[in-house]
Amino acid sequence: MARKPDDRFDDDEALVVENLGAKLRRTAGRVPFIDDAVASFYAARDPGTPAGVKAAVMAALAYFIVPTDLVPDFIAALGYTDDATVFYGAWRLLSPHLKPDHRDKARAFLLKETGSASENDS
Repeated sequence: MARKPDDRFDDDEALVVENLGAKLRRTAGRVPFIDDAVASFYAARDPGTPAGVKAAVMAALAYFIVPTDLVPDFIAALGYTDDATVFYGAWRLLSPHLKPDHRDKARAFLLKETGSASENDS
């Protein structure tokens, strides 16, 4: 039986919800797009964000979280380039739907998970 797109979204969302905090703690200070990634997570869970955009964002975040991807994350200077590329595509779809509330929630989540309200606040 073929999987429905909703099933894939649910799987991606469950993976992101379960693992985002741990991924942030492991990658703190090494991933330049982390603020946007967390804000996109909150935007993807917002009922006002279009379904197709939500699906693209959750798929991109799931790709970021899964340790086995095209370029392994441990490779210096290259490890997150594929993640950034995938995320940027989803970000372009999402950015018109991003709200200040999503950024506020992201800052609070980052503060809780990494001890810093923003990776860019150094």
